[in-house]
Amino acid sequence: MDVTSAQWRKSTRSTSNGGACVEVADNLPGVVLVRDTKDRDGGTLTFEPAGWQAFVDLARRINPVE
Repeated sequence: MDVTSAQWRKSTRSTSNGGACVEVADNLPGVVLVRDTKDRDGGTLTFEPAGWQAFVDLARRINPVE
């Protein structure tokens, strides 16, 4: 899979203090990519869009934004 055109953005739930930060690329057809902001070459998780959305929905239910 060619991911060179992935447009990465920092998760809205990531903190700015250098802690647990992830980046998400959801501009590629049929996939959502996730990587560690501090270790961009350390590997990338690949999700189907429906699976990623299910994860995000669950995370929001468990820890809602105030």
